[in-house]
Amino acid sequence: MPRMLDVSDEVRAEIGDEEADRLLGGDSAPGVYDCTSCRTPGDIDRERTSTVLFVGEETAVLAFAHAACIPSQVVPVSEEQLQGAVKSITAGEGGQPAPEVPLQAELGVTSGLVLVDGDVHPALVVEPLGPIARPGTTGPVDVFLDLLREQGFKDVPAMDRVPEPIGGWSVLLAMGQLHAILQPGPGTSAAVAWWQAHQPMEVAPEWRAAVNKQRRVLVLCSPSGTIGAQPREDLLREALDRAAAGGRLVGASMPLAGT
Repeated sequence: MPRMLDVSDEVRAEIGDEEADRLLGGDSAPGVYDCTSCRTPGDIDRERTSTVLFVGEETAVLAFAHAACIPSQVVPVSEEQLQGAVKSITAGEGGQPAPEVPLQAELGVTSGLVLVDGDVHPALVVEPLGPIARPGTTGPVDVFLDLLREQGFKDVPAMDRVPEPIGGWSVLLAMGQLHAILQPGPGTSAAVAWWQAHQPMEVAPEWRAAVNKQRRVLVLCSPSGTIGAQPREDLLREALDRAAAGGRLVGASMPLAGT
C-alpha cells in the first residue's frame, strides 16, 4: 500500500526531487510520528500526512503533521526557534512532545463585529486550543500573551478604544474570504503566515462591509480557555470585556493584505 504522504510543490522545491521521491517511497520518512501541529501520534501508512519544512537562516528541519491539521508547506522561522525545534523533534522521536513553534500552534479564530468608541469594527478573536509554551521548551507555563507582546501587541485593558497598529502585520482576504494573518518574515521584508486557515474561511456580509468601510481589522488575542466558542456577538463581546478586565487580552489593528 502506498504511503499517504503529501509533499507540496514548495517543499519539493526546497528539498529537491530526489529527496521528495525518497520520502514518498518510504526510504527516509518514519512510519509513525508526533504531529508537529497537534502533537498527537500519526501513522503515514494509515492516514494522510503532510511534510512540513521549517526553514531558518542556516538550518532546515523536516517534520510531519496530520493533513487534517495543516497542509504540506514551508514555514520560515528564526534560527533560534529552529534550534529549539530541533531539540524538541529529537525528544519527540522518543515519545516526548513534538516541536513547539508558534507559527504551527493550533489557533481558533472567530470573526465578529465589535463596537468601539461608538463605531462598528471588524474583529478577529484568536485563542489557542491549548497552552502555548516558549519555543524549545515544554512548558507548562502558557506564554501566548508574552510571545505576542514581544511581537508588538499591546494589552487591552478595556474595549473602549481601537488597539494600536502593529508594523508589518496584516490580514489576508481574497474573494471575500479569510485566508491568513500575516507577520513579517525573519530577516526579510516578505510576509509569512502567523495563522493560516485550513481552508478559506467564509465571513458574514456585515463583516466584509465593515472591513470595506474601516480598511482595517482588530485582532484580539487571549489565552486558551478565556473566550471560548460564543454563539452570538453579544456573548462574544461580554467574553472580551471579561478577558480585558482580567488582564488576559492583547490586540492590534491591521490593514488588509488582499481584497
